[in-house]
Amino acid sequence: MAAGAQSAAAGPADDESWLKKLGPGLITGAADDDPSGIATYSQAGARFGFGLLWTIVLTYPLMVAIQLIAARIGQVTGHGLATNIRRHFPGWLLYSLVLLLLVANAINIAADIAAMADAARLLVGGGRHWYVVFFGVLSIVLQVFIPYSRYVRILKWLTLALLAYVATVFVIEIPWGQVLVHAFVPSVKLNADAITMIVAIFGTTISPYLFFWQASQEVEDQKADVNAVKLKGAPMSYARKVLNRIKSDTFIGMGFSNAVAFFIILTTAITLNAHGVTQIETSAQAADALRPIAGEFAFLLFSLGIIGTGLLAVPVLAGSAAYAMAGTFRWKNSLELRPMAAKRFYGIIAISTMVGVAINFMPIDPIKALFWSAVINGVISVPIMVVMMMLASRGDVMGKLTPPLRLKVIGWIATGVMAIAVVAMFWTLVVAPA
Repeated sequence: MAAGAQSAAAGPADDESWLKKLGPGLITGAADDDPSGIATYSQAGARFGFGLLWTIVLTYPLMVAIQLIAARIGQVTGHGLATNIRRHFPGWLLYSLVLLLLVANAINIAADIAAMADAARLLVGGGRHWYVVFFGVLSIVLQVFIPYSRYVRILKWLTLALLAYVATVFVIEIPWGQVLVHAFVPSVKLNADAITMIVAIFGTTISPYLFFWQASQEVEDQKADVNAVKLKGAPMSYARKVLNRIKSDTFIGMGFSNAVAFFIILTTAITLNAHGVTQIETSAQAADALRPIAGEFAFLLFSLGIIGTGLLAVPVLAGSAAYAMAGTFRWKNSLELRPMAAKRFYGIIAISTMVGVAINFMPIDPIKALFWSAVINGVISVPIMVVMMMLASRGDVMGKLTPPLRLKVIGWIATGVMAIAVVAMFWTLVVAPA
């Protein structure tokens, strides 16, 4: 038997530390709590208090299921989502989805960089536009000039920035009895404002760029391991070990993401909402509003968290756009390749980031831009999720490794919930204002 086949049969090293086994799922989950997401969760807490805590509990199993589907497609086929869509669906569908993804990601990058710049200005002073350029260039340099095997370690450490939002809970007094009730029992009046916020939370939590990123990162991990093979056609013992690693990674990563989102809503509810501060538009405003209420330490933690999560999320947004374009047009793509070996792939990363920087110099309302980014994300998430579920269920794509029935059911429920959220969003836009 060949050495590669022997390694495949043995599966991933059993003596690896649990931290080494965490990767795409952890990073994807952490990147979901980007500065624009922090702004959404802060708005939810400030405006509705504990009333929307239940949405975070509800979205957890849905988020886990759909990210598991994305990761499974990447590992089994050895290709990202765009490549799989190109191979099995009409070109017009792929081009439409990727174009909308690029637009939404560019706006999201702009909002995240703006939030990082505002947080840095709050902490140390200085001109906002200088910070915008600095964070944009830093994100490009990290992705283009650091090989994936080292870069992924940086991203793992950056996930620790999210602990800042957990830490803020320990510097304020929490009525845990009330919190537990609101976490499982919906208690908000479903008017147009509440529906819009619920849709925003769903759109922020279950975002298309995360699907593309996690699928592609599973492929990157596969390429980085000389002993790894595509799961389709690999020995079943090897496939089970890899799929179990993906499952643990995704459960932990999405759990981490949703726990942080829960604590952001909780922190802003117990501080801002309780003191009558209900109008928060950006994450930086939330941090600044915390200072007189929760103290300097809470303000510092919240602000540093914005910068840390931004440094994590901007590369994920730009990278997912690059993977989508590369898969669409059959370009070489890997963060492990040198820049000159994948010029167009790295070019999309640089262009996406710089477009985000440029938007911050235009007379565009960042709040409206972020809103329309959420609208686009919500709209394109539904067809992408439908396509993913169809891909994952096809034997010619997945071989014997189509998802188990329970995962399929939850995946389709997640797709249905997002479809309902999109319909509700358009209802608030068209019907409610009238």
